[in-house]
Amino acid sequence: MTLDAVLSLSNVECAYGPVKAVRGVSLRVTPGSIVTVLGSNGAGKSTVLKTISGVLDPLRGRIHFKGEDITGAEPAAVVRRGLSHVPEGREVFPLLSVHENLLMGAYTRADHDGVARDIEQVYGYFPNLRERQKQAAGLLSGGQQQMLAISRALMAAPQLMLLDEPSLGLSPKLTKDIFEIVVRINRERGTSILLVEQNANMALNVADFGYVMENGRVVMEDRCDRLREKEDIREAYLGAKTAGVRGERRWKKRRTWQ
Repeated sequence: MTLDAVLSLSNVECAYGPVKAVRGVSLRVTPGSIVTVLGSNGAGKSTVLKTISGVLDPLRGRIHFKGEDITGAEPAAVVRRGLSHVPEGREVFPLLSVHENLLMGAYTRADHDGVARDIEQVYGYFPNLRERQKQAAGLLSGGQQQMLAISRALMAAPQLMLLDEPSLGLSPKLTKDIFEIVVRINRERGTSILLVEQNANMALNVADFGYVMENGRVVMEDRCDRLREKEDIREAYLGAKTAGVRGERRWKKRRTWQ
């Protein structure tokens, strides 16, 4: 375990039946940081998040959160410790209203005044949700459901949030909007974030540190500013679109207003 890390994985392995999906992964997230995990489909990125949040049990290795060993802990116990998971595909409660989904995210809390304040805060992040707070979540657009999934995770007042493919299926504009809010959440609330994202340009520009996975293993790790300059990363994940990278760097500089 690394004492200065809010989250630390040491040689974690897990499998789906006979197929080993994660092979000795070690990573860490420092308090208040955004860390991203990059890799192609099937690299094991989502499996890592599911193992951290207790959805899957590891075969080997240890997971520590805030200095406690949470290896193999039940998902509800992980949430109570201050870790929320926004899974790929959003997975809102479709028959419940937007407001009821938010209350479901706060089911571990007894501070009713704090819950009310946090509901107002997430409505501030996502005004579209306030306008639709009585609407069934299943009737929301894909982008609105992603906003709701992130907001529901925030209602648990997490110290660490796992975000799995938040831009999946969204337009470039909605993707930019979602990531701007993710940065605000990190800066304003101090929430640490572990981000899995196919949009490598965006991920590398909002995150502080990055890991690259291939075939269930971490094959590279570095600060994101350094990863962006590595030729193999540029070719494999950024498409060597230099102009696009410069444009998103300008956006990253503008995030200081948060």
